[in-house]
Amino acid sequence: MIPKRALAVLFCVSLAATGCGLSDEPTAAAPTGGTGPIKVGGVSSLSGAVTFPDSSAAAKAVFDRVNEQGGVNGQKIEYISGDDKGDPAAAAQAARDVVTNQGVVALVGSASLLDCAVNAPFYQQSGIVSIQGTGVDPTCFESPAISPVNTGPYLNMAINLYYASEVLKRDKVCMFLAILGNTNDAYGGAVKSWTALTGKKLTLDDRTVKPDSDPTPFVLRARKEGCQAVLYNGTEPMAISWMKVVKQQDITGIDWLMTTAPYTEAVGKALGADGDGMYANAEFEPFTDAESPALKDWRTLMTAKSVPLTSFGQGGYLAATYFVDVLKSIKGPITRQSVAAAFKALKPIQTQMTGTPYEFGDAAKHLSNRAGKIVQLKGGQWQVITPEWVKYPGTLG
Repeated sequence: MIPKRALAVLFCVSLAATGCGLSDEPTAAAPTGGTGPIKVGGVSSLSGAVTFPDSSAAAKAVFDRVNEQGGVNGQKIEYISGDDKGDPAAAAQAARDVVTNQGVVALVGSASLLDCAVNAPFYQQSGIVSIQGTGVDPTCFESPAISPVNTGPYLNMAINLYYASEVLKRDKVCMFLAILGNTNDAYGGAVKSWTALTGKKLTLDDRTVKPDSDPTPFVLRARKEGCQAVLYNGTEPMAISWMKVVKQQDITGIDWLMTTAPYTEAVGKALGADGDGMYANAEFEPFTDAESPALKDWRTLMTAKSVPLTSFGQGGYLAATYFVDVLKSIKGPITRQSVAAAFKALKPIQTQMTGTPYEFGDAAKHLSNRAGKIVQLKGGQWQVITPEWVKYPGTLG
């Protein structure tokens, strides 16, 4: 069950991120360049209780297209995606397999609840960079070796808090959280940042929700406490259950704001009119805007490669696209060292799919995607509420 896995993550991290007993010392030399395939890796949750398959699938789609077009200067890209199975020990093993045994030059498109917490020190010591497709764990945004392309759930939450109090002008803002792994302090940091920025405090801060909790008592508590806006970080099935209870209990007068995870076509279809009014925060250009020119290439490629149209898929696409562009800029052999050097020297990359430029550079931590667009369900269809990017004016951490 997820709670046990979450405890396992905390236990693993308490061991100073040593890979749950595995040494952080790289046991093989970094790969050297040549005319063979360019090996690129990833560590994602592809099986287990909570999965993120779309990011690595989208990255592979980008690499497959590059290979079909002749590769990078004649070299094909071989993508090796390891499965951490939602388990800390498996995450450590998967990282060592792709980095040490397979000799990849970089990690691209990873999406996992615990990869960063378990493997960040190993990546740094291995001299390898990770262009995370979907950063979830707080460590993803706190490592010099990792730079996610997405906003992440914590800044995402801060943007939602800011939108609820400063745009919707709600005085009684409440929050219900499911805490997985070592995410509690990061969410707390988002709340502290919002309070420092606005001078306001939460009417209710409940962090006791479990993935398998019955939403009824929480939803009823929100009504009892007089909440005008409620922020919730549930996944797709959790958000569906939550909003169905809202409908069943005939609760009105509350704005329900979700993070990115429930922003999928599947949630819209499952809820239909029961989800009317529910907000979500899109980390990238909203994919339900079929006419957006910013998404033309992404949509065409994902459709051709049978990859679901999701925010996680957008993250994997962007991570792989940035990576390929950097590869093309490298003069000489493409090695782990040359790739890392190129990303450490990378100038910010602006794209219409994000509200702020992507950055890596030689920083101690990375959080370059600092904007979102608010979408809302109406009749089972997501509609863009803020055509302009909502940029959080505060800082986290």
